Amino acid sequence: MVTLAFLRAYRRFVVVAWHFLPLLVSYARDRNRFLFFGSSRRVTSEMRIERANTLLESLLTLGPTFIKLGQLLSTRPDILPPEYVDELSKLQDEVPPAPWADAEQVIEAELGPVEDHFDEFDTEAISGASLGQVYAAQIDGERVAVKVRRPGIEELVEADLRVIRWSLPLLMRFIGQARAFSLENLADEFGRTIREEMDYGREASMLTEIRENFADDPDIAIPRVITSRSGSRVLTMEYLGGTKINRVDELDEEGLDRHELAETLQRAYLQMIIQDGVFHADPHPGNLAVTDDGRIIFYDFGMSGRVDEFIQRKIVDFYIAVANQDIEGILDALIEMGTLSPEADRVTMGKVMELAIEDARGEDIETYRVQQIVSQVEDTIYEFPLRLPSNLALVLRVATVVEGVCVTLDPGFDFIAVATEYLTEEGYREESIKKYVSETGDQLQASAQSLVRTPPKLERALDRIDRDDLYARVSIEDNNDVFDLLAKRLIYGILLAFGGLTTAVLYAAEQFPAAAVAGVISLFITLLLYRSFRKRRGIRATPQFTRQNLRERGGE
Repeated sequence: MVTLAFLRAYRRFVVVAWHFLPLLVSYARDRNRFLFFGSSRRVTSEMRIERANTLLESLLTLGPTFIKLGQLLSTRPDILPPEYVDELSKLQDEVPPAPWADAEQVIEAELGPVEDHFDEFDTEAISGASLGQVYAAQIDGERVAVKVRRPGIEELVEADLRVIRWSLPLLMRFIGQARAFSLENLADEFGRTIREEMDYGREASMLTEIRENFADDPDIAIPRVITSRSGSRVLTMEYLGGTKINRVDELDEEGLDRHELAETLQRAYLQMIIQDGVFHADPHPGNLAVTDDGRIIFYDFGMSGRVDEFIQRKIVDFYIAVANQDIEGILDALIEMGTLSPEADRVTMGKVMELAIEDARGEDIETYRVQQIVSQVEDTIYEFPLRLPSNLALVLRVATVVEGVCVTLDPGFDFIAVATEYLTEEGYREESIKKYVSETGDQLQASAQSLVRTPPKLERALDRIDRDDLYARVSIEDNNDVFDLLAKRLIYGILLAFGGLTTAVLYAAEQFPAAAVAGVISLFITLLLYRSFRKRRGIRATPQFTRQNLRERGGE
């Protein structure tokens, strides 16, 4: 059995490698124009978009696991350039359903004969996804939706996960060290995430928990799990029908207030992320619908996540800082969440945030677009060698997708205004003010104590200077090994000068074989010296962001 699984994975590896070979060759040529030698070449945005399209087509061709991988990669701007993130965000988890005969075998293996558990069962799937498909049925006169795991998906996923693991060492040769670390973590995260999504027992648990959190909210509808007809591969829920949330014409015909729907949706996600700590993580229009009486329905809790209390507090700090146009507060929140490196250039990052907020303003100076702000943060994350915590990546994706749905419902929707109002109503802004006052009081107290302690210390230091008894200990940090590089160049230079002189002397003495050896050694040292000047050390240029860049990106 192990041998068969290994052979399946090996065969799959060959297929995957064949699809990705052109991209790998292109990345290799980026480093060396002629693959094994030559200078590096400049990669334009147009080239990245073209490659991203190629990658998108390959992922779609390779099937369910790689579609899911592409969706996860679209949430990781710390690994891929923005052009790839934009293209991969178009991936829709919609594939033709498997034949009913195969799906029936899954239901019977999990629950028993279909006719024993359902009064009626429509064998025509109402939706199909990469990991599962949904059917309509009836139990005791109640219409239900039955989600069935795609037949044979377990073996395919396990083979693909093994292929991804085998491919990592090869992929890491084409990316920087920091992103290689992120990519390895992503592989672990992806394996865990896709297994969780295939576990319908976990999905039922998350769905039930979120449903209980909104039990008293008359504007939110979440289907009830029917546990007696559910298992690890089959999930039966009450059937809730409605109009897809992006069909604005139909919503208008039903007389529904689209602005109120957008506000309800945003408030629901703010509650999930900031208050409850458990959230529905796949809010694309296919998973959101509206009932005739204006309630928003949430479908498909396979992708769901949790947020710990620390991240919840930092997200609140981030929203409040954006609302107050507090650039330093925004950067502090991003650093504390682990999104932004403490070593990042705060001046450059501050300019990015200032331009993003300024460009995001509409005619009303108080109007913001969180999606544009997050987009600029994501672009900068790629420019710097940073890592993005997995659940925070999901939160960023959710915020961006939800804002897009809200703007579809109401083009003038002010995401930050609603968030600010929500935070104020829930008392978060008041807590923030109290915290600020408390911290300011502590700083004043510390300053008063410092005023008392400093003069005596200053007097003692001046006395030591007067007695010529003051010594300073200096420690120089060299994180980029600049001194080591200069020392190498100095040694290479000395050796080259000595080698050149030795070669000339031996040649003049007509010791041609020895002169040739000395010449070859001198040539080798020359090559080492040349390479020390050509070798890249970290970021060679500070990324430049202009208002025109932002407007061009905003118009794409």
